[in-house]
Amino acid sequence: MDLRHALRICVIPDIKAGAPLTIEEQAMQALQGGATMIQLRCKEMNGRELYETAVRIIPACRKNGAFLIVNDRLDVALAAGADGVHLGREDLPVEAARRSVPKEFIVGATAHSAEEGTVAESAGADYLGIGAAFPSGAKKNAGVIGVEGVRKVVAVLSIPAVAIGGISAENVSQVMTAGVDGVAVISSVVACGDIAGAVRRLVSNMDG
Repeated sequence: MDLRHALRICVIPDIKAGAPLTIEEQAMQALQGGATMIQLRCKEMNGRELYETAVRIIPACRKNGAFLIVNDRLDVALAAGADGVHLGREDLPVEAARRSVPKEFIVGATAHSAEEGTVAESAGADYLGIGAAFPSGAKKNAGVIGVEGVRKVVAVLSIPAVAIGGISAENVSQVMTAGVDGVAVISSVVACGDIAGAVRRLVSNMDG
């Protein structure tokens, strides 16, 4: 599977929003619904717990033709055999990660503006997460740039991108018009009772 296709539906399990299900259980259900990427992000876990969770999720990702990306922790991503890492502004610099990983290893970054997008791409990012597209329940302090803001970032890129932030089945077709390759979702999928069904609704609504 190529990266653009893998970015179509990125689900980010959340230990609080998805309770009482574990991170692993949320990921499994999302894959059943058709998620093409799982991003493992859990600030509450230490390095060993994150590594062990990644190791358990990877076989299911392989079986379903999906990628596993670890948020923040390059060491965990490499040790577990994940497909890549996603780095935020406070994490290891993209260019440092790029120098430290195999060529096929995916390095993702976050952008909130066209300038940040250009800098991340030139540093060696393979894809960008752009947002916040809409107000988000999971990240209440995320700056909302709107669909037009997402569009402006996409316009300066030559690498794939996903939109993130408050995306649901109701607005996913709107954000896809900005030219992104896919969306990253948290609460709208993992906080509902039927994770697999929520992913399927996203898929069916993506193209309007």
